[in-house]
Amino acid sequence: MTPALHRNIIPLIVATALFMENLDATVLATSLPAIAKDLNANPIHLKLVLTTYLLALAVFIPASGWMADRFGAKNVFRAAMLVFAAGSIACALSTGLGSLVAARVLQGMGGAMMTPVGRLIVWRAVPKSEVINAVAWITIPALIGPVLGPPLGGFITTYFDWRWIFWINVPVALAGVALITRFIPDLREEGQSQFDITGFLMIGPGLSLFLTGVTLIGLDLVSQQAVIWITATGAGLLLAYVWHALTTSSPIIDLRLLSNQTFCAGVVGCFLFRSGLGAAPFLLPLLFQDGFGMTPFQSGMLTFASGIGAMFMKTQAAAILRRFGYRRVLIANALVSSLFTAIPAVFSTATPVLVITGLFLIGGLSRSLQFTSINTLAFADVPPDKLSRATSFSSVVQQLSGAVGVTVAALGLEIMQNLTGGGQLDMAHFPPVFIAIGMIAGLSSLIFWRLPTDAGSALLAPVEKAGGEALPQRT
Repeated sequence: MTPALHRNIIPLIVATALFMENLDATVLATSLPAIAKDLNANPIHLKLVLTTYLLALAVFIPASGWMADRFGAKNVFRAAMLVFAAGSIACALSTGLGSLVAARVLQGMGGAMMTPVGRLIVWRAVPKSEVINAVAWITIPALIGPVLGPPLGGFITTYFDWRWIFWINVPVALAGVALITRFIPDLREEGQSQFDITGFLMIGPGLSLFLTGVTLIGLDLVSQQAVIWITATGAGLLLAYVWHALTTSSPIIDLRLLSNQTFCAGVVGCFLFRSGLGAAPFLLPLLFQDGFGMTPFQSGMLTFASGIGAMFMKTQAAAILRRFGYRRVLIANALVSSLFTAIPAVFSTATPVLVITGLFLIGGLSRSLQFTSINTLAFADVPPDKLSRATSFSSVVQQLSGAVGVTVAALGLEIMQNLTGGGQLDMAHFPPVFIAIGMIAGLSSLIFWRLPTDAGSALLAPVEKAGGEALPQRT
């Protein structure tokens, strides 16, 4: 093994998990309209397949940091990949919407441990001055998923059966388990605190009930009184958790981390930005398939361009951040990304395919730069002993923002349907929804505006010792 490969082998292995998760998400999103037809369900109601998975992530991620410290990050990471693969098999064998949603919960339990624990491994094993490059090593392979996902999902769904999209995860998971066993060190934090079972029983059910209640709005699956009760109970548990987190020494999600300025900006800005962008994978296949009448394969061949742009940007992100600094990049690029998020509002059947593909390509460049910037800035000033809690906190917010984005987009489509007299989805329902999610993403620039000009400077250059020789700085 060459020195360069040895240095980057850990980020590459972590990328295996991210590749599998991103591939699964993009393949599924492209196939949702076809799944809805096969299961005889309203396409908008298929948001449950996406939001249930994200909710499972949000519920179980809070325990990921503690489990990594208690049982070892290597062991938890490996087990998570096996659980995710088992959930994928259950999805492939599902016969109705109920069984598919239940299988997605099992997938979410595995995914809840994969991403945050994988990031924790990288942050503990890589020098701080090399973190931006390490993140590139993680995300470039992981972004192959969004490139392959739309056309692959569309091809399988159009010419075979949508259930085959879930079998893709199984060989990837087995390869990841073998690599973890061979190369990942057993990383643990000394002096581990006791598990916050009280907090877990508040925040887990609280998040689940609150977002389930919000997701059920407009679905007519349960009574309106039940929706209000579920939502209110969840909100009450979350408020109780806030009090608990501020009065206990080791809460499962440490809200006091928000006193760290860069972490707070990364988390809050991430929530707004991802809430807007997280709706796009749900909306675009519906626009192209139900609005424009395309096949899943045609739809996938349009949307994969954003993944190509994202892959290219990962190689340039470090240089851009070193040239302009985190604050300027985050403010300006949030506005650029929000514009490209909203731009499908002007698409029509007459819009040339090359124009749509080109816009997705540029949008992917901008989005990728923003995600890299947010994901690295958030941990720039977090002490090493708080990294496990910080990664759990950040990962919960990311998944919640995705669930919120899909819920807002689905609610927007339902409102537009009701305003136009009901009926099937058509092109006229989508423009206001795309504009709304673009505005939500753009609001994140106000959060980044409050950052100091030197925010994240510790990540932009190696620390130097006497004599000018670069000295890697470890987290």
